[in-house]
Amino acid sequence: MEKIQELRYIKRTQKDYTMLFKLQIVQDIEQGRTSISQVKKDYAIQSRSTIVQWLRKFGNFDWENQTPFAMPKSPEQKIMELEAKVKLLEKQKSFLEQQAYVADKKAIIFDMMIDIAEKEYQIDIRKNSPPEQSPNLKKNINKQ
Repeated sequence: MEKIQELRYIKRTQKDYTMLFKLQIVQDIEQGRTSISQVKKDYAIQSRSTIVQWLRKFGNFDWENQTPFAMPKSPEQKIMELEAKVKLLEKQKSFLEQQAYVADKKAIIFDMMIDIAEKEYQIDIRKNSPPEQSPNLKKNINKQ
């Protein structure tokens, strides 16, 4: 009777499994040779979560984004991604064109406001003369 109870339940810890064993299990599951439930039965692993933990630690699956690292994308997926990028870029382009249009209009309006202010108050707001060169720049020009 003791032998039957002993065979049914053997408490194991993570230290009972070698790294090579864990990596082999992960590789078999990722390559589709076996399933988690089959590994659990075959090797008498008590918890499914133990195997899932190994997959998260040692596997090639990106658990945060739910996409495999090594899985190549199909041409259809690539096309869909590129189409989405094109749509996004077109939206960004139209937004930037709108901003450029508004900026041009603002520049024209500000220019008109300065013209009106110069006429109304009869003062020069804009610099009409060329900018003066700094004394250091004049020295450098004279030396050459």
